[in-house]
Amino acid sequence: MLAGLFFFNKNASNQAKVVQEVVAEELDREMAITIESGMTFSIICEQAGVDYALMNDILASAKDIYDLSSVRAGKEIKFIFDKDTDQFKELIYPIDSEEELYVSKNLEGVLTAERKVIDYEIKIKTVEGTIDSSLYQSALDQNIDIRAIIELADVFAWTVDFGMGIRVGDTYKFIYEERYRDGKYIMPGKIIAAKFINDGKIIEGYYFYEAVDGNGKIIEGYYHPSGESVQKIFLKNPVSFKYISSGFTTGLRYVEAFNVSTGHRAIDYAAALGTPIKAVGDGTVSFAGWSKAGYGNLVSIRHNSVFSSNYAHMSKIYVKSGQSVSQGDIIGTVGSTGFSTGPHLHFEMVKNGTKVNPMTIEIPSDKAVSAEKMEEFKNSIIQWQEQLN
Repeated sequence: MLAGLFFFNKNASNQAKVVQEVVAEELDREMAITIESGMTFSIICEQAGVDYALMNDILASAKDIYDLSSVRAGKEIKFIFDKDTDQFKELIYPIDSEEELYVSKNLEGVLTAERKVIDYEIKIKTVEGTIDSSLYQSALDQNIDIRAIIELADVFAWTVDFGMGIRVGDTYKFIYEERYRDGKYIMPGKIIAAKFINDGKIIEGYYFYEAVDGNGKIIEGYYHPSGESVQKIFLKNPVSFKYISSGFTTGLRYVEAFNVSTGHRAIDYAAALGTPIKAVGDGTVSFAGWSKAGYGNLVSIRHNSVFSSNYAHMSKIYVKSGQSVSQGDIIGTVGSTGFSTGPHLHFEMVKNGTKVNPMTIEIPSDKAVSAEKMEEFKNSIIQWQEQLN
């Protein structure tokens, strides 16, 4: 492709036109295909003009890094072809929001695959608001990316009950990353610092990266200014619910449908049939199956030597006895099995063998900034504290 830049030399006797020709850089040909429902990698390659043999070579080279036969609808996959030969040069596929798969062909024709961290342009944004009805609505009213609000709720999920504990007049302020590529806004990134005033109680959380342990696990989290973790051992609620149909009671209650009186040392969360149920904390499944004690489908999780939790009346169970689970893992779905009159989750928290009220129990902190990193943490949050306060 040629582009001409024209200059006139007015001092020349013949007034000749002097032409400077500049050759514009020719770029490799790029073809981007948005993956639609039902599209296989074979179909995608066919649309991109990649033949069957090369497609198999690409699949084989990437299989230990990422299985391209499981590409997901809605994502965009890019094929890059050499500007001179129009031969396949590179494939780029977004594995998730953090990494991309690159399959490249070198000069010898050998294909190699690798994961690369996506290099976003980061901008810092600060937002604040007052809740009139809900945190979600407050975000919509200010045109805040709802994904940022969801991330904020996740940061404080251990200390604020977003199902039942939000009050009109509660305020929030948080600082977070916005991610851009090629000047275009893509998505919100990490929450850096946040303050939530819930029913008069001030809760602050600051992100801090501490280290990588001996097993390659990143030690990071959100911490109070004191260095204590904002993230607790247990989630406030194990399920997204409509309302609490029965609270924690130590006395007997009469259930007309079964003509019995029984205690209710649990919280009943009314929710739609099939609503996912989450493990409130890390632990090991000690029971998963049918209970003859009226619980119907029941899952019990032992979290440590002190705490365990029970999830009853489930429609489906997704875990088995002896299985390790992490906080937030989906262990089953809401149902109405056993001693139940309608879809709900019967949730029990057990401390030292005694059922306790999940709504009032003091939940211990999961972790804290290590002593050797405390000074570094304190210094790192000074600027964010000043902006929040």
